[in-house]
Amino acid sequence: MLIAAAVCPHPPLLIPAATGVPGAHDAELERLRTACRQAVSALLAERPGLIMVVGGARQTVEYPPRAPGRLHDFGVPFSIGEDHGPPFLPLSLTIGKWLLADHEAPRIAWWGIATSTPPAGCLRLGEKLAALAPRVALLAMGDGPARRARAAPLAADPEADRYDDQVAGALAAADSAALAALDPGEDLPLEIVGRAAWQVLAGAAGRDVFDAELRYRGAPFEVSYVVASWHRAH
Repeated sequence: MLIAAAVCPHPPLLIPAATGVPGAHDAELERLRTACRQAVSALLAERPGLIMVVGGARQTVEYPPRAPGRLHDFGVPFSIGEDHGPPFLPLSLTIGKWLLADHEAPRIAWWGIATSTPPAGCLRLGEKLAALAPRVALLAMGDGPARRARAAPLAADPEADRYDDQVAGALAAADSAALAALDPGEDLPLEIVGRAAWQVLAGAAGRDVFDAELRYRGAPFEVSYVVASWHRAH
């Protein structure tokens, strides 16, 4: 049964080792990091027996518990976990592993989900994961629209703003139905990689009632990031 969830983004720059020379975005990055740390701390405070970390990947697969993560594909000599070679965690789970690294955590399972997975498949996986233990917590790693960063930085993008409002509203209200209704047809044109993970959360939560807190919403690099916490209503 799902008892709590945290939603975090997964930009490589969330890890300080990836930032290089200090710059103008440092204050906003620190706000984002703080929100992610708070969301993870709140997740662990619910005392789950199992943490499921879910994030976008090339294919849907459970990774070995000791699979390492690294940022070498982004030109950053950072790794986490003992590097015994592949399989390596995808970026989303690498950032998730970094967020959990400084915490005493219960059993953790790592699930990559293909970013092209239809909503029905995401919901089924969420239901499956929530049923694996009496007290399951879910850390869903996902980014929102990135089209502004790659197509027209600093340009207005009403479609991306509308999508951001939809996701932020659903997370702030713990509205599983609204997350389940996200249209996968918007993933490619808006360059979204978080939709599948958010819909896994929707499947795990089902129709249960949760309290929610939206801890962060912003686009410091013209990519939309949200951080949220859910916990089962008492």
